[in-house]
Amino acid sequence: MRVDYFIGIVPPEEYIDRIERFQRKWISQSGVEPHITLKAQGGLTPDKKWIDKVKKICENVSPFHLSLGKPRYFGDNILYLSVYSIDLHTLHKIIVNVISPSDELIKRYFELDDFVPHLTLGKEQFGGNISTGLSKDGLKEMECAAEEELTPYPAFKVDYIRVYELNIEKRKYETFLDIPLGG
Repeated sequence: MRVDYFIGIVPPEEYIDRIERFQRKWISQSGVEPHITLKAQGGLTPDKKWIDKVKKICENVSPFHLSLGKPRYFGDNILYLSVYSIDLHTLHKIIVNVISPSDELIKRYFELDDFVPHLTLGKEQFGGNISTGLSKDGLKEMECAAEEELTPYPAFKVDYIRVYELNIEKRKYETFLDIPLGG
């Protein structure tokens, strides 16, 4: 059985609820809660040996702040909220370097120099059929609505990271483990 993991940062609960209500206007099935991807699947192996490495990193990283910003696109088929935080970039690089995925996986998942922190609102297509895809017109509608319905964009303190695991039967990424920052 295939097992996939990724690591994310979770916005405050009230903003998650707001985003989920917003997304339900366009997306009937969502495969994961709203999050900011910190480390994509590459190198996060089913044996979970990487978890202790990530825990050790997190012990030595102080909580930090980040802020969400206006909607942007990857190409014309992925709409996301922008994310601003120098500390997020630093933590991303440390984790990727310790996990040591192959250069091919780093490139495939847009990591290190290609890392653009973001909170996905909608896509034309989702891999593994875990969420409802949208048309380009639907994405444009979503973009216009986001600028009205999701503002003010919050800034918040990050004091833990979340490891997600794909539940194949439910076609959904679920919380596997929360790891606190700063020990």
